[in-house]
Amino acid sequence: MPLLEMRAIHKSFPGAKVLKNVDFCLEKGEIHALLGENGAGKSTLMKILTGIYSKDSGEIHFDGSPLSVQGPREAEALGIVMIHQEFNLVPQLSIAENIFLGNEGPFTRWGTIRWSALVEASRRFLDQVGLSVAPTRTVDELSVGEKQLVEVAKALSKEAKLLIMDEPTAALTETEKAKLFSIMTALAAQGVSIIFISHRMEELFAICDRVTVLRDGAYIATRAIKETTIDELVSLMVGRQVEDRFPKVSVESGDMILEVEGLQNDRLKAVNLTVRAGEVVGIGGLMGAGRTEVARAIYGLDPAIGSLRLKTRSGGSYTGLFRHPAEAIAHGIAMVPEDRKDEGLVLGASVKDNMALPTLAKRARLGVIDGAEERSMVEGYIKTLRVKTAGMDQPVRNLSGGNQQKVVFGKCLETKPRLLILDEPTRGVDVGAKVEIYQLINQLAAGGIGILLISSDLPELMGMSDRIYVMYEGSITGHFTRETVTEEAFMRCATGGRP
Repeated sequence: MPLLEMRAIHKSFPGAKVLKNVDFCLEKGEIHALLGENGAGKSTLMKILTGIYSKDSGEIHFDGSPLSVQGPREAEALGIVMIHQEFNLVPQLSIAENIFLGNEGPFTRWGTIRWSALVEASRRFLDQVGLSVAPTRTVDELSVGEKQLVEVAKALSKEAKLLIMDEPTAALTETEKAKLFSIMTALAAQGVSIIFISHRMEELFAICDRVTVLRDGAYIATRAIKETTIDELVSLMVGRQVEDRFPKVSVESGDMILEVEGLQNDRLKAVNLTVRAGEVVGIGGLMGAGRTEVARAIYGLDPAIGSLRLKTRSGGSYTGLFRHPAEAIAHGIAMVPEDRKDEGLVLGASVKDNMALPTLAKRARLGVIDGAEERSMVEGYIKTLRVKTAGMDQPVRNLSGGNQQKVVFGKCLETKPRLLILDEPTRGVDVGAKVEIYQLINQLAAGGIGILLISSDLPELMGMSDRIYVMYEGSITGHFTRETVTEEAFMRCATGGRP
């Protein structure tokens, strides 16, 4: 008997049918992938299962009984636990407090929490996910990858029968990913069922038993992993053939746009790099290697010392480090940040307001914004970037991850940059939207923009970069061209060796 059966599930929101007659079946001890483009209905289906949303119609049976839960706490009490794509952590609390938040009962005595016992118990789950960080550290001190591992540890503490993992590897290094897969395999062997949502196809074939594909809110197919291919799954997802996952177009590079020498701070050690017009320059390395720190220092977010020379939009040059992002933007640098929801978007604001925010002064006359000009600009980017939205006044929080990322691209492009820094630009983005982003990168490079591409996805780096810098503990340890890079050489440099 299956652990979970969802039959003919329907769900609508005002103006949109999100799920249409969806079926899903999960066996005990199975790792089952749920696949589909952003907006296909994956997260909505899982939110119905965990009680965040109520279904409009359909049947759900869990562990042999009809399932009807009114919220995540009821679901967790039955053994259904979800790790969301967006973190559910309280930044100001410690790691240990976050792991047991809402489940402090075993550590209380006479109304008082036994903190030493809670901290010690949290260490066991941190050890399970391979996170060597003091449980007393606050979450706001952690990197994105470390926060993801805390989410996994938090889920493991709840003794799940069914564990839902929504993009759990998006910010993990290869070592951390291997550790997570080992944990998943061990849990499945113990009878725990896992629903695994990921846009990284290689992961599905490495860890999953079966895969179910959704498209536009409808059930498309279920396949045994051993009986399918990446090409078939991509075709099922998008309803068409995607010929090339990394459609790189080589562009003859032009003048030097960026030269960085001796860039250093408390996380960086004398970093040197260059970017030419029309060139895509990758920065890779394991988590904590300093990739994002380089971008932040160039963009003026973090203080640093060293030399920076930039060819500006006017054709002149600028020498010196930027004190804050406004200076960097004014001189022709734009940045798509790693964490789009915390650093790239105002979630409660509209698509229009988000795209217009960095360049309001361009459309202001005597302190008054030209609304017609602003709407025309936003309409242009919605069309060019193919943003799927009900309209420019729709709150950006209601868009899928891929479309939110396109909004971030739009606001950056409106600044007319000479250098565009992309930090994990396809994190949490589906295959179809990834290809669109790659094609946009090609177009921007062909237009003479220099691009600094930071990614933890090695195939992406190798597939889309003209040159790649590899980092380890704040230093550049390797520098490859597209023709000379290999996975073996890259990993050797990423772990402290040399080419």
